[in-house]
Amino acid sequence: MPKITFVNKDGTRKEVEAPLGLSILEIAHQNNIDLEGACEGSLACSTCHVVVDPEWFEVLPEASEDEQDMLDLAFGLTHTSRLGCQILMTEELDGLVVRLPSATRNMSL
Repeated sequence: MPKITFVNKDGTRKEVEAPLGLSILEIAHQNNIDLEGACEGSLACSTCHVVVDPEWFEVLPEASEDEQDMLDLAFGLTHTSRLGCQILMTEELDGLVVRLPSATRNMSL
């Protein structure tokens, strides 16, 4: 089974199994990773913001316009930022590394 590594706010790393077809947000929740996802993956907030390691960023499908609009609201935005609810696990992403930002901003509440 493919794996993904989450790098926590304190720098610790947690590698977990990543079932194909699940989003990074769903995988995080299944493994007790502190990734909020206030809108439950409906693309209505930016609380599942992750920073993708640069070596993996180009492998990902391009972000939709709606995702880019939500990312504009994210705290600590970087050029490799994405929303965890919008990245679905595939075989090509086996080994993906994402960092959790130091904070989130929930503008939807």
